Amino acid sequence: MYPNKTAIVFFTFLLVFFSSCEKLGLNYGSTGTLKGTISIGPLCPVVYDPPLPGCQPTAETYKAYPVSVWSTDMKTKIAVLSPALDGSYNASLPSGTWIVVLEKDPMGVGGSNLPVTIKVAEGSDTQLDISIDTGIR
Repeated sequence: MYPNKTAIVFFTFLLVFFSSCEKLGLNYGSTGTLKGTISIGPLCPVVYDPPLPGCQPTAETYKAYPVSVWSTDMKTKIAVLSPALDGSYNASLPSGTWIVVLEKDPMGVGGSNLPVTIKVAEGSDTQLDISIDTGIR
C-alpha cells in the first residue's frame, strides 16, 4: 500500500510550518503571560476627580487604540491585546522576545510609551503597563 497524495501533502505542510515557527522563535509549546493595564486619556478637555461617566474609556475607546504584539522583525503579528473595561489585560504568548506597538498613528498629537521590546519567559508573567495620551487638552 502507498500513502495517498493528501496525506503526503498534509504531513509536508506540518513539517514546513513547524520548522518555520522554530526559525522565527515561535515556540508554541512554551508560553508565558503578558499582563498589565492600558490607560487611555484624557478623553475630555477638562479632567474631573472622580472622572465624569462620559470621560471614561469604553470598549470602543480601546478598539480605537489597538495595541498588538509583533515578532522582532515586525513581519508576524503574534496577538492583539484586548483589555477589560478597567484597562486590565492578560494575554498568553509564546515564550520569546516580542515588540508591543500602538497600531494607531497619533498623527503628531498625544503619544504613548510604545513601541517597547519585551521578553516572555516560559511559565512566567511579564508586566507591562501601557499609557496612551490622546492629546486632548
